[in-house]
Amino acid sequence: MKQINVNKQIISHMLPVSIMLMTIYTVLPYLKAGIPFVSSLNSTTLWWGISFLILMMFFLSRHYFFDTRNEDNLLVVWIYLFWNIVCITRGMFEAEVYWDWKGLIGNSMALILPIVIFSATNKIVVQSLFVFYVKYGLPLFALFAVMIRTDAFGFYLMPVSILILFFPAFTRRQRILILLLAAVVIFSDLGARSNVLKFGIPFLILIIYYLKEKISVKLLETARISLFITPLVLFILGVTNVFNVFNMSEYLKGDYVSVGTDNQGNRVEMSAITDTRTFLYIEVLESAINNNYWFLGRTPARGNDSNTFGVLASELTGRNERLANEIGLANVFTWTGIMGVILYFLIFYRASYLAVNRSNNIYVKMLGVFIAFRWLYSWVEDVNNFSINYFMLMIIFGMCFSHSFRKMTNNEIIIWARGIFDARFINFQYALMKKKKYEINMDANLTTEEKKKIIV
Repeated sequence: MKQINVNKQIISHMLPVSIMLMTIYTVLPYLKAGIPFVSSLNSTTLWWGISFLILMMFFLSRHYFFDTRNEDNLLVVWIYLFWNIVCITRGMFEAEVYWDWKGLIGNSMALILPIVIFSATNKIVVQSLFVFYVKYGLPLFALFAVMIRTDAFGFYLMPVSILILFFPAFTRRQRILILLLAAVVIFSDLGARSNVLKFGIPFLILIIYYLKEKISVKLLETARISLFITPLVLFILGVTNVFNVFNMSEYLKGDYVSVGTDNQGNRVEMSAITDTRTFLYIEVLESAINNNYWFLGRTPARGNDSNTFGVLASELTGRNERLANEIGLANVFTWTGIMGVILYFLIFYRASYLAVNRSNNIYVKMLGVFIAFRWLYSWVEDVNNFSINYFMLMIIFGMCFSHSFRKMTNNEIIIWARGIFDARFINFQYALMKKKKYEINMDANLTTEEKKKIIV
């Protein structure tokens, strides 16, 4: 028992560090030229080791922090992880050259990342992640803002995009800080459309909070389902040449230009309606059909045939393949097939359903709507790689699946959220938890097993 407690303490102290490591790992490729010391950290071997350590920590932590009341709901996550492992194993037989093996290892890390969801069902674990990020990550942003390109600000500050959904729960000073950080992301690089959306959409979803007395759960459920149906409808319209949502230049007249950062870090004017997705869909779908891997996938060791980007890869692999695309769902399809896409969809759908329909507080309901938006956006971008963006998506999944999060009242959420910035609220939270634990233990109508499940 003593050894178990020691292990739990070690893991509980190591888990919060993961959010900072993921943040640094994500922005290193966006460093400006001429920063030798930090650039040397951008080593594949080093970050593979750190990535493996993060996955192991979360794999082990589920024994201590997983909310067991969520076992039935998280069955779909286990099935998805199992299928990913099957595809990874198949990839070992598909890999032919060094670059295939390198791709297999990197992509496998991302496919195993949903293991984070289990520990993220624990509200204390999630709170500790945000506390560590606010305490160390936000002050360090002042340093990294000088070293990284402006289009990477949103990646570094990705956890803040989640805190926006808890905006009403924070104090005035905390709200001002969140507004300032969100403004930095949105206005520093309007050309980084993905980050602008991920920080802008949460503010739109906040309308639900301010109209919570007028918006019914039925209306939220309708909005949630609409977000799941919309991409499929648009996909069908696109492949039948009825309407292509990506080719807006065909339907809109005029110039829609913003200033952004290109791949070389230069500030340039960019069209906001340029179609950068249609040809990717064509390549991904044609590759799957021509090579007959549409159902089971080509495994994470391989990519889709690409006449556009594959020419660059052919110099290394001898094949016109692109290992990964900007479209997150396209990668799931290429690596794990329709089977993987269906399981991936079920995780989004179940998490958002529970959040909207089975929660006692408005904040988790808003998270459920945000999850539905992220499903829609995975048809456009939202790359599922080993990054802070994908890591935070797993955290949101855990929060939506979590029975303890969903049963909290709005006032309890306020205490939890303010504890991210102020340790006094954490102490108050623990005092309330001890009181509740005492009341549960004194309840003679509950069995020992029932008491354990309630206290988690």
